[in-house]
Amino acid sequence: MFESARLKLTLFYLAILLVFTLTLTVSFRVLFEHEYKRSNDAQRSSARALFLRGFYVPDEPRPYNDFTNLQEDQAGLTRQRLNRDFVLINVVAVALGGLLSYWFAGRTLKPIEEAHHAQARFAADASHELRTPLTNLRLENEVFLRQKNFSEKEARELINSNLEEVQRLEGLSSNLLALTQYGNTPLKLKRVPVNNIVADAMKLKQRNAAGRKVSFKNEAASAAVLGHRDSLAEAVAILLDNAVKYGPEKGTVIIGGKRDDSHYVLWVQDEGPGIPEADLPHVFERLFRGDKARSSKVAGYGLGLSLAQIITKANNAELKVRNAPNGGACFMMRLPLAK
Repeated sequence: MFESARLKLTLFYLAILLVFTLTLTVSFRVLFEHEYKRSNDAQRSSARALFLRGFYVPDEPRPYNDFTNLQEDQAGLTRQRLNRDFVLINVVAVALGGLLSYWFAGRTLKPIEEAHHAQARFAADASHELRTPLTNLRLENEVFLRQKNFSEKEARELINSNLEEVQRLEGLSSNLLALTQYGNTPLKLKRVPVNNIVADAMKLKQRNAAGRKVSFKNEAASAAVLGHRDSLAEAVAILLDNAVKYGPEKGTVIIGGKRDDSHYVLWVQDEGPGIPEADLPHVFERLFRGDKARSSKVAGYGLGLSLAQIITKANNAELKVRNAPNGGACFMMRLPLAK
């Protein structure tokens, strides 16, 4: 679809260029012809006066006629050369213009294409991930309604199960909307203390950590970075949530950070088993859950790290992952220091 649109836009640009070059060529051609004619007329007048004054012989105007004939022949050759040169210039202009038009058409359509692909991915992700919880809700309610008699306890259990699915749907919809928002909306970057970002992120995930008796250890050095506070806090919170999920119960999640030239490196490290080497290049892909045996025990949709990556890019930063030498996964966020 976009390729055909690009070709149409290229032809449109090329038509504009062609009209411009032809108009310019005709204008120059008319101007040159006018100036050439004016110059020839002036030369003929001067030559005629010269011949009449100094070399006039009755009934023998041949020297002047020979001069005018030679001038007409030269004018004809000059016109031919000009026409040939103008044609060549137009051919080269159209060829180069075609290439430039194709390139400009691609540049023009690129934001539209990216927005279209983002919308298509959003629809695909939503339909894929919404299907399972909605199916669970429908089946549970259908099975429950087929029962002739049910107790209050069974009704409460069904309602609690439905609420869990609804909460999962809320989290999924929030992540999908955030993926689209941060992927398409520019952020206003300001000077933000790293300690504030870490404190906000820890506050967001304190309850999750308490549920697994995991403690946060903040070892990040003080500094100020250029970024968007709320979005960076959300990204770090996603990394903390990931560390809590895949780390051991009663374990420790370390939040560290230090200056590195004109940047600040903030990292989150857990005490879990780490990430298989084959999965490391794919951890930031949407819907990727990695090791099935391990991920099946952890609730989630595989969107969190994708969201963290998009948020990081929106803050002109980088997010990478590696396995720590002493075990566990270590996610590193490289942020620009505020001046």
